[in-house]
Amino acid sequence: QVQLVESGGGLVQAGGSLRLSCTASTDTFNSWTIGWFRQTPEKAREFVAAHSWREPNTHYADSVKGRFTISRDNATNTVFLQMNNLKPEDTAVYYCNKNRWGSVYSMRTIGFAYWGQGTQVTVSS
Repeated sequence: QVQLVESGGGLVQAGGSLRLSCTASTDTFNSWTIGWFRQTPEKAREFVAAHSWREPNTHYADSVKGRFTISRDNATNTVFLQMNNLKPEDTAVYYCNKNRWGSVYSMRTIGFAYWGQGTQVTVSS
C-alpha cells in the first residue's frame, strides 16, 4: 500500500508563496502520476495540478495556471507544488493522490477512495 504524506502548508499574505510537498512510501515512485487537489468547507474537492512520467508531464487547473508549478524529485519520492502569487481564494486544505500508469488528465476524473490528512493553506488579504 503506497502512502502519501502532505506537508508545507501555512499562513501567508496575498501575493506570497508556499511550497507544498507530497512524499510517497514506495520503491516504484517514478511510475506513479501524482495529483494535487484542494477543498474548502464550501466547495467540493477540486483538481489543482498533476505530474506524470508520461507525456505530457504536467497539467494545471485554469485557476492556478501561471502561478503554481508542479515538479517531482524521484530520488526523494516527492512531488512539490510551488505556489506563487497566492490569492485568498487559494485558501483550502490541499491533498495529494496517486494513479499508477495514468496520464495527468486522468487525475481530473478518478474517484479516489482514500485521502490523506492534507495540509492547510491560508492566504490572508
